[in-house]
Order: sequence, then structure tokens, then C-alpha cells
Amino acid sequence: MLDIGDLWTPKFVVDPDDPVLTAGSCFARHIGPALLDYGMNWREVELPPPGLTGDERRARQYGQFSFRTGNIYTAAMLRQWLAWALDDVAAPDEVWNEDAAFFDPYRPSVEPAGHASAEAVLAARRVTLAAIRVAVAEAGCLIFTLGLTEAWRDRPTGTVFPVCPGTVRGTFDADRHEFRNFTVADVHADLSAAVALARAVNPRLTVLLTVSPVPLTATATGEHALVATTYSKSVLRAAAGQLAREHDHVDYFPSYEIITGFPFRGVFFEPNLRSVTPSGVDFVMRHFFAGLEGRSAGTRPVGPTGTSDGGDLLCDDAVLDYYNAG
Repeated sequence: MLDIGDLWTPKFVVDPDDPVLTAGSCFARHIGPALLDYGMNWREVELPPPGLTGDERRARQYGQFSFRTGNIYTAAMLRQWLAWALDDVAAPDEVWNEDAAFFDPYRPSVEPAGHASAEAVLAARRVTLAAIRVAVAEAGCLIFTLGLTEAWRDRPTGTVFPVCPGTVRGTFDADRHEFRNFTVADVHADLSAAVALARAVNPRLTVLLTVSPVPLTATATGEHALVATTYSKSVLRAAAGQLAREHDHVDYFPSYEIITGFPFRGVFFEPNLRSVTPSGVDFVMRHFFAGLEGRSAGTRPVGPTGTSDGGDLLCDDAVLDYYNAG
């Protein structure tokens, strides 16, 4: 199985000097550092303040994605962030207050200890939106990893949360917060709008879509997590593939297939059958860089295995397993 190659032929060139942006689900956090190691121009637009330890940088989600938005699991959330940053759409000024600390409902895990005031939350969000504007305008390629179809929506504003209010932070209100499980048409529409927003400010931008191979730990559908995972990943794969077929500036990279495809027998999952091993990440990136170079990925040995990096701690949906069990 390690000899399988030629799984991806890129539609466009990603120049090593062009700024590359990454965003998406928790699996996407592996891509930026791998691009840097390979010598590509991965752009991190919000740098950590001096004096933070490595653990503190990771806890506050510096160095995970190009933007400090936290995990963006759904196409709807990507569209939402880009609309706020690029289309003069005003973000809601709602702030969550817990234990004398203040949190952003749209990235509740980014500052684990919270902010000192509501205004500090909104000011920090403005910094991120400004960074998105600058980065998208200058980028050559945006790599976005789709993770979920399930989301919670705010009825009054129509905005989408990364996790259900009342789990990681906030308070759940059944009259206000509604569950959505997006369809292929929904995801395709949101992705199309997000790409159009980005290319309106940067017509040369290319977009590379991937689907996270990380399965759901918990689901709000009432179904078994295995069934819910199959639905979500099928929808995301179909929508991403459809968009890539429709536009020359959109491509799809098969990270999902490389990890979950039956020829690979699940060997790239940790014993929990959820987290992808470091060797699995190396295997995915080996195929990615081989495609960029126009060679077969079956010509190199797989990279070092290493140990698990505890990635579930950075995946908001994994936290839901605690509430599901309770």
C-alpha cells in the first residue's frame, strides 16, 4: 500500500514563493508547519506575543492556522468569517461572560482564559478580521480543510457557531439555538460564496479543498457516530469535488481518501481510531508534495512515525464526547 502513488495531479501551480494560507478543521493544523518544513511560503498572519511558551502558544492557537479563528469546521463558517472580513458584513457584537472572563462565541477556544472585557473580545476579533483582509489580498493559494456538516445556528442573527453553545462556553437556549446538518447543496453554496468573496479581492487566488479524515466523536443527529460520520464526509467530499469540477481555480486534494481508503487498512489511525498518526500526516504530505513536483508519491519511504500530538485537545467536537456521555 505504501507504493500507491499518482493520487493527485494538481490543476494549477503553487509557486514556492507565493503566500499560502491554511484554514479549516483540526486536521488542517498539520498542513501549515509541513509547508514551512518543505520550504514553501506558509503565511501565519497573527504572530504570538513574545514571551509565550510553546504550550501557551498552542493553547491560544497560535501557529495552528493562518488566521487565529480557531477551527473552521464548516463551509458556512468559512463564508461567515470571509463575509465579516471582506464584504462589510457586521459581525454580531454578542460576547459570552463566564467566571468574570469574556469569550468570543465564534471562537470560544482561542483564548482559554478569556478576555478581561467584552470590548477586548471585539477588539481581538477586529484584529483577526483585519489580518484576514490583508492575507487574502496577498495570497497565492488558500488551502481549506472541510471537517463537519453539523453546526448550531443562531436564529435571530443567522450566524453559525463552531460548537453548540453551552458546551465549550456559553449557555444553550432551545428557543434561540437550532441544529443544522448541512446538505450537499448547502455546502456547495457556502463554498461557492466563500471562494467568490476571496477572489473578489484577489482574482489570482487559487483554492485547494480537502476533507478531514478525522471521524466524528459525537453527533447531534441521534444516529450512531459511524453513520453520522459517513453522511458528513460523503456530503463534504461530494460538494468539494463538484466545486473543483466547476472552476479552474479550485482543486481537490484527496487527504481523506489517503487516510481512510480501504487499501490503507486504517493503519494511519491511532488506537482510538480517531486521531491520525504522525506517520499518517507524513504520508498525506508526501502525496501532496509529490503532486506539486509532478512525480509519483510511491517513490519515497514514508516519513518518521513519531508519537501522537494529543490533537483531540485542539478539536472542539471531541469535547462534545464528554457532554454526550453525561
